[in-house]
Amino acid sequence: MQYRRFGKTELRVPVITCGAMRFQQSFRDEEPVTDENQQDLEACVRRAVESGINHIETARGYGTSEAQLGRVLPQLPRNEILVQTKVAPDDDTAKFAANFEKSMNLLQLDYLDLFAMHGINDDAALDAAMRCIERALAWQREGRIRHIGFSTHGPAAVVVRAVETDAFAYVNLHWFYIDDTRWPAIEAAHKRDMGVMIISPNDKGGMLYNPSPKLVQLTDPLAPMAFNDLYCLSRPEVHTVSQGVMRPDDFNVHIEAVERLDASAEILPPILKRLDDAMVQALGKNWVETWRVGLPEWRETPGNVNIPIILWLRNLALAFDMIEYGKMRYNLLGRGGSWFPGENAARVDELDLADVLRNSPHADKIPALLKETHQLLADKPRKRLQQDG
Repeated sequence: MQYRRFGKTELRVPVITCGAMRFQQSFRDEEPVTDENQQDLEACVRRAVESGINHIETARGYGTSEAQLGRVLPQLPRNEILVQTKVAPDDDTAKFAANFEKSMNLLQLDYLDLFAMHGINDDAALDAAMRCIERALAWQREGRIRHIGFSTHGPAAVVVRAVETDAFAYVNLHWFYIDDTRWPAIEAAHKRDMGVMIISPNDKGGMLYNPSPKLVQLTDPLAPMAFNDLYCLSRPEVHTVSQGVMRPDDFNVHIEAVERLDASAEILPPILKRLDDAMVQALGKNWVETWRVGLPEWRETPGNVNIPIILWLRNLALAFDMIEYGKMRYNLLGRGGSWFPGENAARVDELDLADVLRNSPHADKIPALLKETHQLLADKPRKRLQQDG
């Protein structure tokens, strides 16, 4: 395992983090935990620690995760592991505090190495976080929290605003090969010497645990997950990548990626060229270079249609055969709240988009492309994992 300084926290974190969102029993707190699931979770944690992955991150919103981790974490040498949980800020600071206390009781730990305000996805959540920060600072003074950060699925502009409050020591955010739009937020965090953790690289990063055959071919000799690991970790501004696993062996591909990290400067360029060439071949050079220009935000668009997201999913589907990923994300539109906002293109024929597309060089054809994407990706409505309970 390799380790990096996690910004001004001065913690040495492994470049691979054990993410605890996927190996728990359920997203329903009250669901009884089976012995089989608990044994598997503990095996995953022990495999991580044995591999040098001593950073474990979970959240109050992850159902039984905290309670199950609370059965195994106290058995590990406390000074050799780094533990993070995340609690959503709330306009009601008493509710926020109660959720924090519940997390601490479930984890059965005296202190957290890292504590994140969870889901700062929009300005309302950021405002709530600023109301809750005094509570978190009090816990820090009491020694119950070492470092305070935030997690986000939000757009770059919101993340930058959160970074610029100077209230946080680190950030957990989405940034990976298929979606680099939050790079300005990483740059802003780097300027403030904040720790940077990439979250959901395998699921939101492209359902890379079930990649299309074309994507497998394009990232050869790396598996798509390993490619994405190297892509993220080749940037020194990125310190760790959180990997959600379901079985101990799921760590293997990420450990293999770390073993190739020092050679990433030689390994990545030919893969990136193949990916870029496939995108141009499928979509045309002019489209690839200009498709984002002048696109409105979803809030500005009639019907709240999220045009940039829909066109992005179309690009991935046509260039890399990422149809299943496209369906998973497209059919969450309208149901994802601040975590994945906006609506799909089901009603595009009823909407006049001329005004909001006036600054796009592709204004004349985008309505038809939106309709085409709906026909390609529309499926039964999806829910976020936490909503499945």
